[in-house]
Amino acid sequence: MVKTWILRRSGLLALFVGVLAVPHGKAQTPGNFNEHWVRQQSNVQDKGDIWVLDFGFWEPRLITVDIPGRGRKLLWYMKYEIVNNTGQAHTPTLDFEVVTLDKPGVYQDEVLPKVQEAIQKIEDPTGFLDIKNTVTIRRPLSPSKKDAQPHRVTGVAIWDDTTKEQSLRDTTRFSIFVSGLSNGWSVDDNNKVRRKTLQLNFRRLGDRFYQDPREIQFVPPAEWVYRAVSFPMGGGPAAPGVKETDLLPPPNIGPLVPLRKASLEKSNK
Repeated sequence: MVKTWILRRSGLLALFVGVLAVPHGKAQTPGNFNEHWVRQQSNVQDKGDIWVLDFGFWEPRLITVDIPGRGRKLLWYMKYEIVNNTGQAHTPTLDFEVVTLDKPGVYQDEVLPKVQEAIQKIEDPTGFLDIKNTVTIRRPLSPSKKDAQPHRVTGVAIWDDTTKEQSLRDTTRFSIFVSGLSNGWSVDDNNKVRRKTLQLNFRRLGDRFYQDPREIQFVPPAEWVYRAVSFPMGGGPAAPGVKETDLLPPPNIGPLVPLRKASLEKSNK
């Protein structure tokens, strides 16, 4: 199994928004939560000059926001940080996808300005962190200097369950796949293109009637896998001999569980 180094930074004080009964933009209760750090790890599929950005994250949290055109919605979000320790500037082209395992479903992160504004009031009321979304974070990230305080960029991924079933609020086991932290690509024996992707697994102890973000727990270890992707017209990795530009559009990820199994099996060879 592919292993990833995890570092934790404890003692952080986080504020959480309550669900349904809590007024918009208000925190439920202060609580102690850990930030988890995932460092670079090699895969057997890594070819050529592969770079990987360091990624820190907190467990997903819940917030209720009035969204224009959608009404009052319960949403999930995950705050994260990126550090570039590669020695060269690189541009993160991030894509976040939640895959529920007990109630199969796939949920793509969205850029929702109204929701991001509400999150910033809780997570960054002074504006010091300048929290980004998956569009605004797509800028060249300078490398951190040795023996100096790491240069961290903070972002947030947001998920809204727009399905009729509203299965996301019922899930107790799910994974979040994060792509765009690396320029790693591979092609398997069936000519299937795969992208180096970070897989984070979580469990939740509550249910739709007990929506407490403190019940969401990260299940280590984090894993780097090569996950199958499908490209929009004109997308995909650079052809052999063509310099990677760092500005490729994020691909649409295909169905999850079988692809994850295949990539893990190949990683273990």
